Amino acid sequence: MKLSSKILLISASLLLLVLFALPLWKITLEAPQYPKGITMYIWINQITGDHPGTLQNINILNHYIGMKAIVPDSIPELKYFPYVIGAMAFIGIIFGITGNRKLAITWIAVLTILCILAFYDFYLWEYDYGHNLDPRAPIKIEGMAYQPPLIGSKMLLNFKAISLPASGGYFLFASMILAFAACLPSFQKEVKGAKS
Repeated sequence: MKLSSKILLISASLLLLVLFALPLWKITLEAPQYPKGITMYIWINQITGDHPGTLQNINILNHYIGMKAIVPDSIPELKYFPYVIGAMAFIGIIFGITGNRKLAITWIAVLTILCILAFYDFYLWEYDYGHNLDPRAPIKIEGMAYQPPLIGSKMLLNFKAISLPASGGYFLFASMILAFAACLPSFQKEVKGAKS
């Protein structure tokens, strides 16, 4: 790998470490009773809100419609995801220093697969919370599910649920772009080699 590609791969790896300092995703609920909205932030190791009582307020709302309470300590992904991110950052830095193009391509392929799996896991988590409702809930509407959108906005009764990347999500996206840029010359070399 060229020096520029090595620097890009190391930079991509270091950007992953930002996820320890910034939230990855956010879900905002807007309604007449919450004109400013309430926002829940999903990190790689915790779930927080825009104020200390956010999670409690969301769980109270969830109780009325039969959704399970969101208990961060019971979500296994929040326990092992920091190790995955830390390992990927460390391995990416090592691969960047060695400059082995096949290892670099393997790293970006693994990172891409992990991101796809994490996104799918997030969808399953949302689906479970939005569909597996308590039949004894105070508010029951036949055929109604409360799954927030994977990305974008959706009306859930009188609430507008907005699901978007948080600041850490954009750093993850930037990391992937840098990694692809680092490996692009290697991809091109592989294609040329296959043709000849």
